Amino acid sequence: MHDFIIAEDSELWDVICDGPFVTMKTVDEGTATVPKTRKEYNDADTKAIEKNFRAKKILVCGIGPDEYNHISACQSAKEIWEALQTAHEGTTQVKQSKIDMLTTEFELFRMKDDESIQDMHTRFTSIINELHLLGEIISRNKLVRKILSVLPGSWESKGKCHNRGKGFVEVDH
Repeated sequence: MHDFIIAEDSELWDVICDGPFVTMKTVDEGTATVPKTRKEYNDADTKAIEKNFRAKKILVCGIGPDEYNHISACQSAKEIWEALQTAHEGTTQVKQSKIDMLTTEFELFRMKDDESIQDMHTRFTSIINELHLLGEIISRNKLVRKILSVLPGSWESKGKCHNRGKGFVEVDH
């Protein structure tokens, strides 16, 4: 969603993160500012305010009918985004609990006795993808080391491996 919105208009993402633009005017001989009325908008004000509506439209079009109930009362794109984040990730505490649980699952990950390598890889990828969606990125090196460490002793690669000093391994068959 982030990439799609940025591709449409990077200012839309600013509206989602920071909230809608509020047009202001100075009153009381320059001592205070208050929001402009709709009749006082100039073209620049109108274009800035439209950004919130465009961002809302993209967010609403990108969700299903079940999710719409979570955001139907939201007035701004920022409120919609926050409601969707909470619905999908939970509160900050819930999100951290999910990260902790998945991190433990990653650390304790083992290949099951009756499991194929493909099934093990699918299960492993599921854990990694869930962590990634929660903002927790694990380096490729750590992922590879983990996979190699959980392969059973009976598993052997076919062919002879050579490290040619180029940062990768070539396999002769």
